[in-house]
Amino acid sequence: MRVPDVALVRRARKVNRVLAETYPDARCELDFDDAFQLLVVTVLSAQTTDKRVNAVRPTLVAAYPDAAAMAGADRAHLEQIVGPLGFFRAKTDALLRLSQALVEKHDGQVPARLDDLVQLPGVGRKTANVVLGNAFGIPGITVDTHFGRLARRLGWTELTDPVKVEHEIGALFPKADWTMLSHHLIWHGRRRCHAKRPACGACPVARWCPSFGDEGPTDPVEALKLVRTEGRA
Repeated sequence: MRVPDVALVRRARKVNRVLAETYPDARCELDFDDAFQLLVVTVLSAQTTDKRVNAVRPTLVAAYPDAAAMAGADRAHLEQIVGPLGFFRAKTDALLRLSQALVEKHDGQVPARLDDLVQLPGVGRKTANVVLGNAFGIPGITVDTHFGRLARRLGWTELTDPVKVEHEIGALFPKADWTMLSHHLIWHGRRRCHAKRPACGACPVARWCPSFGDEGPTDPVEALKLVRTEGRA
């Protein structure tokens, strides 16, 4: 991992401050009431949108409010609930294995340690950091597709491996900023800095972006048409 230079650190932190001002309501866009719910909805969010996951969450939580209840769930019933999310058999299997592991290894409680979380079935570092940062207040960087794309466009890293990106970007910021940094970049990626045709001309951090205009329109009027008021996963 490269040692970041002072100019890069200053530029990256300035971008984060501006994004914080641009998106004062930035947060996890998955609904949850506790660590177990967050873990479950994050696992379910793979290959679907947060909006769809949020739509099925109330029914899922009402039927299976904790790990013990979900571990003993009727598979057919669970499949019916998560069916609208697609890949319902795989997702049902993931929830059953996850909840059973929580019951067997952690007395039904979600552990608050990265090393323990990543040992759970279907839980990688991205999911673990979502849970740590948003359910337990333990700083973590969530390198999803939006975060990785923006980190490269902003010139913060050239790496593509999520774990390496996590460590390299982490070196640019105080640990206390990691969770909100993740939200800021993810919100910006969902609303303006799209994978295709980013809204460069309507970007609040354009002056610090070495990729400005490479893929998106720089004309403010044209770019503004690409801005979304709500994010899409």
